[in-house]
Amino acid sequence: MITGQLTHPRIISALAAAGHGATVLITDGHYSAATAVGPNAQTVYLNLQADFPTVPQVLRAVLATVRIEKLTRILPSEDATPCLVHAEIDDLTPEGTETEFVDRFEFYNLARSQNLALCIVTGDSRRFANALLTVGVLQKG
Repeated sequence: MITGQLTHPRIISALAAAGHGATVLITDGHYSAATAVGPNAQTVYLNLQADFPTVPQVLRAVLATVRIEKLTRILPSEDATPCLVHAEIDDLTPEGTETEFVDRFEFYNLARSQNLALCIVTGDSRRFANALLTVGVLQKG
């Protein structure tokens, strides 16, 4: 029996198969997962209802399962700042993680990469809640 926080079999499988440098996309409910994901990605739809689960809720479970070395997000437009969901994501991001903001079209290009191993669609209705994680390596204790 699984004893960790994350129990979704497809997500666990995709994370286990994603090696160092692979990417994992956690999207808000507005993201076009049908057209803006890489050809090797497994897509898991968790968007049960509006605002459940949220990107930070899913991020918390993913971060408890894999290490990340980079977080990439879409630079919000002026009408969407301050972007409060980014503060929630920042609070969960491990210290020392490289973070990057890119424009929307660059983000889509990164998400369409062959390196994308997993796309998790949430019900988060907030704009610019997408998070693209680059998988890191395990550190020996």
